[in-house]
Amino acid sequence: MTRYVVAGARGMLGHDLQQALAGREVVALGRAELDVTDAVAAARAVAGADVVINASAYTAVDDAETHEDDAYAVNATGAGNLARAAADAGARFVHVSTDYVFHGDATTPYAEDAPLDPLGAYGRTKAAGERLVREAHPGAHLVRTAWLYGRHGGNFAHTMLRLASQRETVSVVTDQVGQPTWSGDLATAIVRLLDAGAPAGVYHGTNAGQASWFDFARAVFEVSGLDPERVLPTDAASFVRPAPRPAYSVLGHDAWARVGLDAPRGWRSALDAAAAAGALDAA
Repeated sequence: MTRYVVAGARGMLGHDLQQALAGREVVALGRAELDVTDAVAAARAVAGADVVINASAYTAVDDAETHEDDAYAVNATGAGNLARAAADAGARFVHVSTDYVFHGDATTPYAEDAPLDPLGAYGRTKAAGERLVREAHPGAHLVRTAWLYGRHGGNFAHTMLRLASQRETVSVVTDQVGQPTWSGDLATAIVRLLDAGAPAGVYHGTNAGQASWFDFARAVFEVSGLDPERVLPTDAASFVRPAPRPAYSVLGHDAWARVGLDAPRGWRSALDAAAAAGALDAA
């Protein structure tokens, strides 16, 4: 039986990966069980594995601006440690990356082979992680995602519903565009890649289409039985935060077609399915 090791198993994606791999032999490792910044621990953790999926990450985008070394340790060094350990073990390796490796100033979807131009400290550490993974494990799958939401862990959808319970209206920006992505769909997509024996390379694991944060917020209200008119438009200049946010985070999905697989479904139908599955309810 194929043996899977999931690093970052206690996070939002990690929980959904375990569900997507239900019935298989899975070793689920959270931060308490595996410090990915420790190369010896990483090698020990993946010994005997057939597949290693790295869902661990330092995702505090604003904090990374003042703690870049901490973010680098997990997002770059840790990713490289796991990739090297997987290569030494003869295991397939999947590394989850982000839209922040791009600058966010494009006007058409970023292709999988578009040049990296990281936005902020978080983006720099994730771009470095991609480079270290490629160097350590040339046969790796790099799966970039964006605007992730799901049942486990903090995310935009949960924030909107919490604010809805506290305020009559919520102001959300209209001038940042991306792809709301259900972590359940991302987990399923990663498993499909592996099951299909897809070739190594970069794949964009986002739900298709595009939306502004304003559009996404209104849709979250709607599927939750709330009045979407309570969501009011504003612009990014009204929200000053330590880390810059990409204005355009739409990722292209051509790699899926090239290997004969369907790209993840549209974001709006995914949101409907997520709501029906209870993924908008905080665990």
